[in-house]
Amino acid sequence: MKTLDLEARWQELADVKEALGARYWFPGTSGNLSIKVSDDPLEFLVTASGKDKYQRTDEDFLLVDRNSQPVEQTGLKPSAETLLHQKVYELTDAGCSLHVHTVSNNVISELYAEKGEITFQHQELIKAFNLWEEDAVLRVPIIENPAHIPDLADLLAEKIDENIFGVLIRNHGITVWGQNAFEAKKHLEAFEFLFETHLALRLHTQGGR
Repeated sequence: MKTLDLEARWQELADVKEALGARYWFPGTSGNLSIKVSDDPLEFLVTASGKDKYQRTDEDFLLVDRNSQPVEQTGLKPSAETLLHQKVYELTDAGCSLHVHTVSNNVISELYAEKGEITFQHQELIKAFNLWEEDAVLRVPIIENPAHIPDLADLLAEKIDENIFGVLIRNHGITVWGQNAFEAKKHLEAFEFLFETHLALRLHTQGGR
């Protein structure tokens, strides 16, 4: 692993964090981001726990291994949900994974929790997921939110397949991924647009019911 690669990935993830922070998608230090640095062995940068993600510092991220443990001795702690990112990298070819909490994704996750998913069709923004067919359907699974992170990671892993680009966690947030930071951010922005649009239409057509 070259130092240059690590530095480049660091700056790439820092740029994504800054862009998402401009949308105020990190309330109360919530959310966590990661970017893969090495495939074999698996190593990735992940956000340090408890940091103000609206600031850009030299302690924003730390490098962890295939067991979500710090590669080097450090006083920083990986995000409590680092294991979710580990599962994404183990089960996909993703190079970047993002997890944020927004009002829209929390409301959607609660409204459709009993169905176990929400689907989108005939929406322009599903093209962000390379769904170009006229009747293409975008599925977003919704899982429960156990407090035990390994259990949560297992639930997430069960929903990952080649046609899934993100998973909603009930009243918790969304985890999305992409082949690189650009694609992961594109997916996240598209999901949030679709959620907000759906809620606005629901409010308009159902009178808020």
